[in-house]
Amino acid sequence: MFTAVIPVRKGSRRLKNKNIAPFANSNLLQYKIEQLKKVEKITKILVSSDSDEMLTMAQESGAKIHKRAEEYCDEKTQPFGAVVAHICESAIGEHIIWATCTSPLVEPYHYTEAINIYLNKLTEGYDSLMSVEEFKRYIWNEDRPLNYELGIKHIPSQELPPLYRVTDGILIAPRLKMIEWKYFHGIKPYKYVMDKRSSVDIDDIYDLECARAWLNIQ
Repeated sequence: MFTAVIPVRKGSRRLKNKNIAPFANSNLLQYKIEQLKKVEKITKILVSSDSDEMLTMAQESGAKIHKRAEEYCDEKTQPFGAVVAHICESAIGEHIIWATCTSPLVEPYHYTEAINIYLNKLTEGYDSLMSVEEFKRYIWNEDRPLNYELGIKHIPSQELPPLYRVTDGILIAPRLKMIEWKYFHGIKPYKYVMDKRSSVDIDDIYDLECARAWLNIQ
């Protein structure tokens, strides 16, 4: 019923070989595959990549593979939405879990809980699920504050209305809808709130070191 898709590619602008960076006596890609194997409702794990090295790692770890053409990996030739649709067209299954290996602290129990919530929320009118981190911070654009007032009306940050950062750790939707939307969630996603630890998303060496430091902190 649920196919977990791990999208990885050779190029990484901010951290070289990010998707296979060493992590927990393994690397990020292999570690994520092992996490997903522990989720009962995930019936297939598909690694999509242009990297033969990563695809070989995936096969050795028991995942299925999808060799992606360079045009769907260079972030220039095809728009991002076309990449999402292309990968989902190459997958099998009713529902897709977009599971990035750069979110290594999303644990098996998170996926299990998110799947159960997703199935329930589909009956309530939601069309997908996305993981988010809730935060309350003073936010400005170039000209002015966006979520608070200056002067006498200033309020403590804990009284600000919550904002949500999409963590990209868990994104779930029907496979055919992902193809139709050319995106991994719809216009009415259920916000699955995760804590600061599980919300880490590795973009650079600082994020990677944070994830390594938090690995044994529950």
